[in-house]
Amino acid sequence: MSVNESQTPVTVVTIDGPSGSGKGTIAALLAGELGWKLLDSGALYRLTALAAMNHGVDFADESSLEVLAGHLDVQFLPSETGAGLTIILEGERVGASLRTEEVGAMASRVAALPGVRAALLQRQRDFAELPGLVADGRDMGTVVFPDAALKVFLTASAEERAKRRYDQLHQKGIDASFDRLLADIQARDERDSQRAVAPLKPADDAIILDSTRMSIQEVFNKVLEQMRLKGLF
Repeated sequence: MSVNESQTPVTVVTIDGPSGSGKGTIAALLAGELGWKLLDSGALYRLTALAAMNHGVDFADESSLEVLAGHLDVQFLPSETGAGLTIILEGERVGASLRTEEVGAMASRVAALPGVRAALLQRQRDFAELPGLVADGRDMGTVVFPDAALKVFLTASAEERAKRRYDQLHQKGIDASFDRLLADIQARDERDSQRAVAPLKPADDAIILDSTRMSIQEVFNKVLEQMRLKGLF
């Protein structure tokens, strides 16, 4: 649970996991099914990284990155199609540029900085609004919403996650190296799990789902089943 400005309890479901595990897809499907709010916490770190790249901020300058994160000029708006979100950074729509491998790698570096994480913490918690929130990320259940009603940790083998990313890029007509993608994922896993602040790990009370051999629908059904068992809808 969380609390909104009027002190009314807000039900929060967190979905954490490594890059490519499918947590973003499941979170979006779940929020759409329930009519709840959606927090893509990774987008905030990607936006910080993208803003830093746009402004030429040194990624070794933690204090400047902290200031940038705390004053991000960003808007999350319903998309014109009604599916997902439109993200506006400094007055401009950011879509594909936010999901590049380069921005993802830089976001992972930014996310390891304590000052940046502290600057974004309250902004993430402010997403908890009625009728409920589905939050996906890497530390949603351990740090941002430790009292969440349901915590899911979604994982998959590094090879499977690299294959999914390779297939996504191939479908978009983008050339990619499977070996390079696999190496990038393994490096990001290492960085995320070993960072000193809010490392990637399941919360003690999280439900752990390995999606390596599961379809999106199967994972979605499992999460809904856990919600029903807890009487959340």
